[in-house]
Amino acid sequence: MSILTVAGIQFDIAWEAPEENFRRAEPWMRRGAAAGGRLVVLPEMFATGFSMNAREICRHAPAVRDFLSRMAAELGVWVAGGYAEPGDTDEDRPRNACSIFDPDGEERLHYQKIHPFSLAGEHEHYAGGETLPTVEIEGVRTTCLICYDLRFPEPFRIAADATDLYLVIANWPEVRSAAWSTLLRARAIENQAYVFGVNRVGDAEGTPHNGRSALFDPLGHPLIAAEHQEAVLVGTVDSQRVVRNRERFSFLADRRPGTYQDLP
Repeated sequence: MSILTVAGIQFDIAWEAPEENFRRAEPWMRRGAAAGGRLVVLPEMFATGFSMNAREICRHAPAVRDFLSRMAAELGVWVAGGYAEPGDTDEDRPRNACSIFDPDGEERLHYQKIHPFSLAGEHEHYAGGETLPTVEIEGVRTTCLICYDLRFPEPFRIAADATDLYLVIANWPEVRSAAWSTLLRARAIENQAYVFGVNRVGDAEGTPHNGRSALFDPLGHPLIAAEHQEAVLVGTVDSQRVVRNRERFSFLADRRPGTYQDLP
């Protein structure tokens, strides 16, 4: 099977309040699963908001992971969500992470944000990740990136040959929402793959977020979108469409990575 129904949860995140955010997210997740979503996606740091209080909020990582696992098993769907987690040692900075759990509640993908957002000082509180994993979800090869990663085409292109669907979970503010929408579409077009951006809405310590979550197809056409309000966005991804599009328009095959490395 190569067709996957995805459900993005765009909701208002309570600041540094995991239990409240579990309470808020759960009915939306149930609604997404009831609408046929086989992959339910929550935003970046959905349990706390994009907080720089890293060493405090990373203590909630076990509870966040338990919530994601429990909801996946209870609903019988795949679940993706972002959270802060401790570093490898007490001296290491925490990481901004995303996990995907399968319908048995088992973790199948664990990604750590490669590019901390230096404009907000994230790099001073969180360490950048070093790997870019992909997981196959019901025939759809899925790669997850987080928020600021969207501004860097390199990891998208590196993963392109093994990816049908990019998930981009975020706490992307309204003031830069034009860049968010434009870059989501650009990543879909240039990599000939689906891109599903799942963002939050609401105010985060004085910073407004308008969502603009959206699913783009391999040609960059928007399939679903929502802004300014809480919503479940449900759409369909077809991995065979990725294959057909890449065969018909063989742009990726015309890359010359060896030449790029030698350019001045």
